[in-house]
Amino acid sequence: MAKIMVVDDETDLEILIKQKFRKQIRQNEYEFVFAINGRDALEKLDENPGIDIVLSDINMPEMDGLTLLSELHESSPLIKSVIVSAYGDMENIRVAMNRGAFDFITKPINFEDLTLTMEKTLKHAREIRKTLQAIKENNILRMYVDENVLNFMSGQEYESKIMDNESIEGTVMFVDVCGFTKISETTSPDVVVTMLNTYFDAMVKEIMEQDGIIDKFIGDAVMAVFRGEYHLDRAIDAALAIRNQVNAFPNVENKENFKPKVSIGIKSGEMISGNIGSATLKRLDYTVIGDTVNTAARLQDAAKENQIIICEGCYEQVKEAFKCENLGSISMKNKAQPLTVYNVLE
Repeated sequence: MAKIMVVDDETDLEILIKQKFRKQIRQNEYEFVFAINGRDALEKLDENPGIDIVLSDINMPEMDGLTLLSELHESSPLIKSVIVSAYGDMENIRVAMNRGAFDFITKPINFEDLTLTMEKTLKHAREIRKTLQAIKENNILRMYVDENVLNFMSGQEYESKIMDNESIEGTVMFVDVCGFTKISETTSPDVVVTMLNTYFDAMVKEIMEQDGIIDKFIGDAVMAVFRGEYHLDRAIDAALAIRNQVNAFPNVENKENFKPKVSIGIKSGEMISGNIGSATLKRLDYTVIGDTVNTAARLQDAAKENQIIICEGCYEQVKEAFKCENLGSISMKNKAQPLTVYNVLE
């Protein structure tokens, strides 16, 4: 239902408007609010939120229509105004348009013309609101979805390729906050969320500093993906920075003297990238899957506090750039042979 304010000191106009638009009023297409001058209009705007358009006369006591236009432009820029006045000279029209009027109708009123003008103005007002809502939703979406996903979604062939996937070379990193599950059992949810967001904020900054992609948050863990040149080196640089940042956080008082630490697993290799989920129900997750991802997760499970665990294949690629220690072999679920793993020291 469109909400329309009529501002005019001629009281018989209210009766005329209600008569001419009685069908639309009964069918809840239009709702009218009436004011006798500009000052009264501003007060009633506060009392009646959601006004879409204002139809205003020019010559009125206390506050005229042209002054009202200026006030509306400052206080309610989304509300579109149409001047309805007997003063249809070019000077008044120019002043009205310069002060933000969307259109100008002269008296006596041609109600067919008024109806067309109202519909045109309402359409314009709604388009503006839709655009602003889309901007707001897009800004919210950017808080939840990685920029690479948004760029993919904005492509012209997005709908037709929604379930396509590709094989990529990259590095996956899992970062877990050690011992946090135990803390969460005895701490109020709001405190838990605040603490975790503080730690995540430090982690995400370091991942983004190395052009990593935040794939998802999993409880008290972060999954990140690195693509492009030196993706393994950049992942390890991010991991070292995260460890240093988290180690710099103070002990948490009254929480069993909790001191945040991280355990990190990193694996480089081939993986499948694409939308995983149900296209029919439009519930999708743009992510990576494959043995490389599974191995990185299990390396993180095997890592202890402050350890950054990589497999032997990754060690061979970075041994000249990073100092590592051999931790021996470990057995992993669904792996026929034990893996030799290394802890990245610096």
